[in-house]
Amino acid sequence: MTFQEIINSPKPVLVDFTATWCGPCKMQAPILKEVKDELGDDAHIIKIDVDRNPEAAGHFQIQGVPTLILFKEGKQLWRQSGVVSKHELVNLLRKNM
Repeated sequence: MTFQEIINSPKPVLVDFTATWCGPCKMQAPILKEVKDELGDDAHIIKIDVDRNPEAAGHFQIQGVPTLILFKEGKQLWRQSGVVSKHELVNLLRKNM
């Protein structure tokens, strides 16, 4: 499945733009796992390493990591840089299901 096919999903898709060297990204990772564990298959959560995918990072004008972007049916609904709490992410995804 391509990135475009994934973000065109009728389910909400949370994309985590991350980097291996990024401290806050390491804090965000377990939070995203908890969100995935709570929501299961009702939402997609994918990670994109900005160093391995510079074209995707450039396309979405990623200035800093972590940056989270929520897509549904190909539309960008929400975007935030920095670490985001489990509570905020679960509420955001549930609101967009």
